[in-house]
This record gives sequence, C-alpha cells and structure tokens, in this order.
Amino acid sequence: MTATKTGGQQTARDKPWIFRTYAGHSDAAESNKLYRNNLAKGQTGLSVAFDLPTQTGYDPDHVLARGEVGKVGVPVSHLGDMRALFEDIPLAQMNTSMTINATAAWLLALYVAVADEQGADRKLLQGTTQNDLVKEYLSRGTYVFPPRPSMQLTTDIVVFAASELPKWNPTNVCSYHLQEAGASPVQELSFALATAVALLDSIRARAEVSPEEFPGIVGRISFFVNAGMRFVTELCKMRAFVELWDEITLGRYGVADEAMRRFRYGVQVNSLGLTEPQPENNVYRILIEMLAVTLSRKARARAVQLPAWNEALGLPRPFDQQWSLRMQQVLAYETDLLEFGDIFDGSTVVDAKVAELKAAALEELAKIDDMGGALAAVESGYMKQALVENGARRIEAIERGEQVVVGVNRFTSSEPSPLSAGEGNVVTVPDSVEIEAIARLKAWRAARDTKAAEAALADLASSAREGRNVMPASIVCAKVGVTTGEWAQTLREIFGEYRAPTGVDTKKLGDAAGLATARAAVEKATERLGRPPRFLVGKPGLDGHSNGAEQIAVRARDAGMAVSYGGIRQTPEEIVTEAKAQDADIIGLSILSGSHLPLVRDVTARLRVAGMNVPVVVGGIIPPDDENALRNMGVARVYTPKDFALDGIIADVAGLAAKER
Repeated sequence: MTATKTGGQQTARDKPWIFRTYAGHSDAAESNKLYRNNLAKGQTGLSVAFDLPTQTGYDPDHVLARGEVGKVGVPVSHLGDMRALFEDIPLAQMNTSMTINATAAWLLALYVAVADEQGADRKLLQGTTQNDLVKEYLSRGTYVFPPRPSMQLTTDIVVFAASELPKWNPTNVCSYHLQEAGASPVQELSFALATAVALLDSIRARAEVSPEEFPGIVGRISFFVNAGMRFVTELCKMRAFVELWDEITLGRYGVADEAMRRFRYGVQVNSLGLTEPQPENNVYRILIEMLAVTLSRKARARAVQLPAWNEALGLPRPFDQQWSLRMQQVLAYETDLLEFGDIFDGSTVVDAKVAELKAAALEELAKIDDMGGALAAVESGYMKQALVENGARRIEAIERGEQVVVGVNRFTSSEPSPLSAGEGNVVTVPDSVEIEAIARLKAWRAARDTKAAEAALADLASSAREGRNVMPASIVCAKVGVTTGEWAQTLREIFGEYRAPTGVDTKKLGDAAGLATARAAVEKATERLGRPPRFLVGKPGLDGHSNGAEQIAVRARDAGMAVSYGGIRQTPEEIVTEAKAQDADIIGLSILSGSHLPLVRDVTARLRVAGMNVPVVVGGIIPPDDENALRNMGVARVYTPKDFALDGIIADVAGLAAKER
C-alpha cells in the first residue's frame, strides 16, 4: 500500500512484506505437514527447500544421491511427490518461492502440472523460481549444465512465464549466495547486476519477445539478497541496488515506466555469520540483519525469510523456525515502522555511503563488461577467484581479531546454554528416508505409461536441440510421469555437464606473521617426509557449498603443503582413486549437507579395501554425537564452525600427515 504523508507521517500503514520460512526435509508428506503448520502460525508465503539430488537433477537411486536424500530439503522426483508436497494447499491462493536453479524449468513444470490438476488458473499463480545459474558456479554449486545452455534455460522460463504465468517471478537474481561465498558489498552489487544484465540481454535477443513486451518482462525480474552484520553498510547497499537498477533499466534498456524499473527483492539474512559457539547470540544477529532490509522504505524487501538461531548446529526444529517468524511479525505489527516514509532520506552519511558503493560497483561492472559480460567472467574464473580471495581476507581478519565475532574471538567465556542442551535440539533425518524414497521411485516408474514417458522425453530432447522453449515439453513430461533424473539426463546428453573453476589458484594471500604456526608445522612435516606433505581436499556427495574447502586448500598451499583440490561433487570412489594416484599423506573431507556419516563411512571403507593407511579429517556442520560416530570410523579429527582458526587446523593436518603409520 502506498500511503500519503502528512507532516512526515503516513495516514495509513504499508502492507507488511511476505513472511516466509525456508523449509523442507525428509519427504513430501512430512514437508507438507510442516508447511501447513507454518501457514497456521501466520506465515504468508512458502519457501521450498529441495534436497541436493533434486537440485542437481538426480533421482534418489543415483550413486551421487547416496546419503543426500531428504537431508537439506525435500526430495521431489516426479509429479506424485509434487502433488503430495502441496496437498490441501490451494496454489491459486499461495505465494510460493522455490529455491531451485539448474532444474528450475523442471520443478516449475511440476508445479504448473499440480496447479492444473487443482483447476487453478495459471494466470493467478504467484511465486518465484530462483533460477539464477551464474551464482551457482560461484557459490552454491548446484549447477549442472555449462553457463550458456543454462542461460538459455533461464531465458526459456522467463519468456514462458511472461505469457503463461504473468504474476510469477521467473527468476531471482541472487546476491545472497555471493556474500556467503565471500563477496564484499561492491562485489555483491556488481556481480549480481552483471548477471541481471546478461539475462536481460538474452531475453531481448529472443525473437518471440517484442519491444512492447520487453518492459513488462523487466518488471517481473526479482532479486534475492543478503544482509550481514555491518548494518549501515548493508542498508546503504540496498539503497544502492535500488538506484543502480533504476539507472540500468532506464539507460541501457530504455524502460520508461517507473513501475517496471523498481528493484523488487526478497531476502534471507546472513547465515555465514551464525556461530556455533554461544549460538543464542545468533538471535540478535538475525534481528539486526533483518533491520537493514526493512527500515528503509525505498529499499524495503518484498519478502523476508530468516534463518534459525541454531543453523550452525544442525537442521532447525519447528520451534526454532517459529522463533524467526515471530521476529518478523513483532517488527511488522507491534512497531510503527510501516506508518512512516523513508526515515533515511536526507541523511548525508547514508547518501555518501550509497554514492561510494555505486561508484565502485559501476567501475567493477565496466570491468566485467569489458571481459564480455557475466558469463565470460564465470568461464574465465575471474569472479570465483575474486570471491575466494575476499573470503580469505575475511577469515584472516577474524583470526587476527581485527573483525570481532562475539563468543568466537572475543568474550568467549560463557555459561552453558539450555537452549541447545539435551536430545532433540536439532532435527535429524533418518537413513530410512532414502530407502523409502527409492522404493516409492521404483513403484512410480512401474505404474506409469513407459511409452508416453519416452515420447515426452524425446520431444524434450528435440526442443533443446532445436532451440525451442523447453517449458511446454517439460510440462508434458511432468504429466506423463517422467522423473527428475530422466529430465536432467536428457538435457545432460545434449548440453553436457560442467566443472566450474575452483578459484583456489589465487596469489598467496596469508601474511607471514599469520601463517607462522602453520608454516612451522609444515616445515617440520616436510623435514620428516623428505618433501612437502601431500594434502587431498575432497568434497564428496552433492554439497556445493565449497567456501570452507576452498579456504582450507588456499591456506594449506600458502603454508607450503602440496594441495590437491578437484572441486565439488565427487564420489567416494573418485576421492580414494585420486588419493592413491597422488600418494596422499592425508585426506580432508568437507561436507555441510548433513550426509557426513554415510559418505565418510564409504570413503574409509574404500581406503581399507585399497590398503591405504591414510589419516582422514572431516569438516562440516556436525553434531557432537556424530563427531563420536566419525571417530569410531577411524576419522583422525573433526572440525566444525567453532574451529575458525585456519592456521591451527593446517598445523594439525600437517602433523597428522607426517606421523608414522
């Protein structure tokens, strides 16, 4: 609602933003129950978390899906799963956000198919597919296809939605994950806007998009952003986003209608800064970060989803998610925030910071443009390397105490927290979820019309080869029972698969003083071994959050170790084969998806079969009980988010590598 102002005060309250909770796990039925409970508590939109096999185009019975099914989201393998996910939820009345990228066309096709079954008018469907592949190559790692075919698929969705789903936001250009991977505010602004420019250029080049239709399509492009703890800077970053987007859409694309130039965004505030030590402090962090995207009316989020205070410990419980929802509701309904205009207008401090951020972002945008745009900057590795370097600087600042994190590097003395004590303090997804998902998948395949599924996949392949929009063929595939893995494999055979640059081939980043402990340990190990210790860093399974692995690899290399890091999405078999080929002295496994127990069990078993007595260390979000289970498997060390001092980790690893076995 736009209200008139009288003496600075508005005569009516603005409507609050959409309240969301990012949720989904185990299976469709359990997630449906969770969604309906959250809606009953006052949530006004859904935000669906899909598991990693679904996000990367694998069915639950694929080798890479092992240990990952239902862990960080809900598995959706076919129309039956999507139907169960939204049972008793009328899609024509719902606003649904789906965090899905590489397989966005497929999940949207399933969603449309369920809406058709419900008798919903497609033109009433509201929500968002995240659908930003560029940031996947830089941060989350759930990409499948190379950048240019991926941009083709993203464009297909945007063009299809323009005619068939006019209220749907066909893409979120995401800066959120860039900050999680180490981006500075300027990098977050420039990299996200460069991605948006690449997408708009791709849309404008489509023959089926007329010049008259183009401004309306621009008006449906939305963003998904992050807000960290530097409150003033984050608020100014959002105001800079608003102004830059207005200038780009007017100047570069000639969009005359001001309403079509509005910067429309949803937000999840920073998860990178949530701490395992003294996790109760995360409640304050989340609140402060939320204020950065709600206080400035001109740059206020359209939708907000907040992490839970205990996400650094494991999968949050319904109570933890409710706590974050109530935080939004208290701000929106108990305060007078929505009764006023923008309270930062006229601030010389805010204006100066916005101008500074804009100038630096425009300079970076020009640099990316000179490279050939966002896709070229991804393919060359430029963007990824920049994020890894900036992330390394952040970690070094925390280690040196220059960047204070309460409870981590200052004020560490603490009373025990009753909030995180006892059993059931986080949700644990049982291994039976995967077994049950595979059984349902086999039953689904057996019951469908196989010939109809094969014919639909053949038409999908033809659409992709011929450059036709894949959405109509994908919806037909959904309705005849094609599975997620079959849809993705069909396109893999046409577009190929992609291995993104890792970003670890950077210049040496650590200063001599900061690396003293690690270098001394590496030198001692080198003397004992007669050569630098060989350290294999592995990312088993489908977890694409590679920031931790990259920072460990870079720091170990700077300290003098011989580091091998092949990037994300490796099978346990591939890791053991590589360790044998490299004659590794130690193996480090990074797993943040909750699948550490089955994946580490597989790796250690294969090492024993291969006769390799190589120490294994593991890092991730690992509850205490699981730490004990990993040690019982023979794991030498377990590192969790509380172990922020990388030099200490590297020294530890070097010592283990040189031990006699």
